Amino acid sequence: MIPTIYTLPIQHLASGDRLFIQVYKFVGAEPGKKAYLQANLHGSEIVGNAVIHELIEFLTTLDNTQLTGEIWLVPVCNPLSTNHRTHFFSTGRFNPYDGQDWNRIFWDYEKECKDLETFAKSQLDLPPAAIRNNYLERIQRSFKKQLETIQSPSGVSLSDRYQYQLQSLCLDANYIIDIHSSSNQAIDYLYCFHSREESAKAFLLDHGILMNEYDGDAFDEAFIKPWLGLEKKLAELGKPIQFDIDSWTLELGSGMEMNPESVKNGILGIKNYLAQKEILTLPDFPLPETASHPIRFTLKNKITKYYAPVGGMIQARVSLGSSIQKGQLLYQLLSFNRKEELPILIDIHAEAESLVLGVSINYAVNEGEYVLSVI
Repeated sequence: MIPTIYTLPIQHLASGDRLFIQVYKFVGAEPGKKAYLQANLHGSEIVGNAVIHELIEFLTTLDNTQLTGEIWLVPVCNPLSTNHRTHFFSTGRFNPYDGQDWNRIFWDYEKECKDLETFAKSQLDLPPAAIRNNYLERIQRSFKKQLETIQSPSGVSLSDRYQYQLQSLCLDANYIIDIHSSSNQAIDYLYCFHSREESAKAFLLDHGILMNEYDGDAFDEAFIKPWLGLEKKLAELGKPIQFDIDSWTLELGSGMEMNPESVKNGILGIKNYLAQKEILTLPDFPLPETASHPIRFTLKNKITKYYAPVGGMIQARVSLGSSIQKGQLLYQLLSFNRKEELPILIDIHAEAESLVLGVSINYAVNEGEYVLSVI
């Protein structure tokens, strides 16, 4: 298969240059569902670009009869953040102009849908496919109203322009996969929404963060939150439905790295997931162990982050991914206290049995800065 490739303008710079994102669109021989994948929404989180590149290479080796529906791939989906530098460090988590997190700016239809119950009642006698089409039309109609404001003389901020362009690519998708990594160092895991735990197994990762609290401003949240809201309302009215709609954030390893093992895990999981969803027809996929794959879910609010109690240098820290017992030494802080006293070592012990999810890249910390997180 050869993809259709096109660019989407993001920003016109004062220099006259323009920034674009590039979309790779693969279309199968038969119509079907749409999968949308993107990477590098945060500047230092580059690993997803390697995953998407290898997926593009892989898809070009397939016959279009092996794809039912469409797969849209968007590497380097935020060139503004990708190009953001401080000395040797790639930052790009926040928009330097207004300070907003690039992944907390997205449009959530549920926040402006004031008649959800009325709509749900009007759909009770319809099959799920018809309800999905009717609700999607409402979402798209509401979304397009933003364009009038964008094109008005007063205009909108860059964040608003950017979120409109990016979300315009995926509102009609069935499946969203937003590939991130830790901005520090972390194991591979995913974020999962309520009632999608079974589908999460297809990614073949060992750990998942279950989203029990979210406001809809992140990319994955903004996409699925309206659908979860409709599912909840229909269930309350006696018509339980789970739409064939998923949204995922894959967290693949560490920032500023393309760890080969994380790339491998990402590619295998995505292939397996798309085969499980019958978008791709591949020999030996989905893998036979998919249904029984053990994935440990942790509620999002059960992640514990450890912050430095004083300023200092981290040493003797436990390794990433290790299992920790209550009371075990997590790390030491070498503290230079500026009180005409000798430096001291402060031992920090685990509050509970846990697993090390992520650790800071920088081994020098000020008081109150992040050191590590556990689940």
